[in-house]
Amino acid sequence: MAQVIVQVNDRPYTMQCPDGEEDHLRELAKLLDAEVSRIKSNVGTVGDIRLLVMAGLMVADRLSESVRRIEELEDQLRGAREARNATSQQAREMEAKFAERLEMAAQRLMGLTRKMG
Repeated sequence: MAQVIVQVNDRPYTMQCPDGEEDHLRELAKLLDAEVSRIKSNVGTVGDIRLLVMAGLMVADRLSESVRRIEELEDQLRGAREARNATSQQAREMEAKFAERLEMAAQRLMGLTRKMG
């Protein structure tokens, strides 16, 4: 496990993470710190715990909205795939009907050719 010191609200916090995840942890801490800074600028001075809870809730809200949007997009994608599959099936059915009618027309032409010849 790696140890990383991150800064949130101008305070250092020593955190552990799996080896190789240090940069990711630093980026997450920057996101949280940015949210803390936004809240501080809007509401002024509040206790550290309250500030971190508020920031956590704001980040959780964005995450929740992102998950909802991903689910919407997955539903749209699923619908598009279903429509594509239905269209493909219709195309195959039309192709089969066309081939059948073409075969019937060819047989009629061959019958006419025999009568004429």
